[in-house]
Amino acid sequence: MTINPKIAVIYYSATGTVHQLAQAVVEGAQKAGAEVRLLRAPELAPDEAVDSRPEWRAHVEATRDIPTVTHDDLRWADAYALGTPTRFGNVAAQLKQVIDGTGGLWAQGVFVDKPATAFGSAGNLHGGNESTLLALYNTLHHWGSLIVSPGFTDPVVYAANGNPYGTTHATSAGAPGENILEAARYQGARLAGVTARLLAGSRV
Repeated sequence: MTINPKIAVIYYSATGTVHQLAQAVVEGAQKAGAEVRLLRAPELAPDEAVDSRPEWRAHVEATRDIPTVTHDDLRWADAYALGTPTRFGNVAAQLKQVIDGTGGLWAQGVFVDKPATAFGSAGNLHGGNESTLLALYNTLHHWGSLIVSPGFTDPVVYAANGNPYGTTHATSAGAPGENILEAARYQGARLAGVTARLLAGSRV
């Protein structure tokens, strides 16, 4: 029997970099047979802040059609991929607010034994990418989820600057190149594959 896991790709992106990574994660997961929902965290910044950077305002307007994540989405999913830009080496407030609002779901055991992974971006190569993903994984420990990092399990990870915690990009290098996007696709496919195997085992 074919298993088609349900994956929620939940992200925050100010100017588009994490959005591009999220789309690549979606592509990889779909190619691996998953049903995927691409969901964004609500924007919290005031209009004055958004308008201070034209690329920020442009991205907000361009992604209005992407639904914001709800608790129903979190219940629906068999697995999660979380994406965020780095904010002082930590998770952006917009995604953190989504996480902080999941206490009721956590108490119900919604996240227990569900695979999850993370991806992100920072201004430069050592701008906090790894610490941000590790911070996200702290949440997954508390949720009781099963962390599915890419590890060094495929050459595409090495080609994308070799981050075993999750696909990341330094925006100082410009838009994510194909090497970064391919690593994100692999990460999505890996999450889908691991989730499908777990679901198959649970139905034996």
